Amino acid sequence: MNKTMAGYHILMILSAVDFRFNPNEDIVIRDYLLHEFPFHVNLDKQMATISNLKPDEWESHYIKAIEDFYDDSTEQERLKLLDFAMQLCKADSVITKTENHYLNLLFEAWDPQ
Repeated sequence: MNKTMAGYHILMILSAVDFRFNPNEDIVIRDYLLHEFPFHVNLDKQMATISNLKPDEWESHYIKAIEDFYDDSTEQERLKLLDFAMQLCKADSVITKTENHYLNLLFEAWDPQ
């Protein structure tokens, strides 16, 4: 998966792990897409891949996306995605234990200083 698609997968899984939809999370993801895709792109295939994952498959897919993003990104791009991830988790004003776990996976994998 390329960097941009990996970032999308990371954010989509983060938005799903609390099993609640919040319109503010959608805004964060749309903002990410706007920054990463200055032109229209069809995400149907990516959404189908994510939607077909069972909750017990999310973490392994998430970790793979973290690795793929890392392989193709600069430190600055990783920091930017970390910021989007934090905004996403804060969007509904509650960071659940599961969201915190997934955020920790991201921070531990990239070890930002």
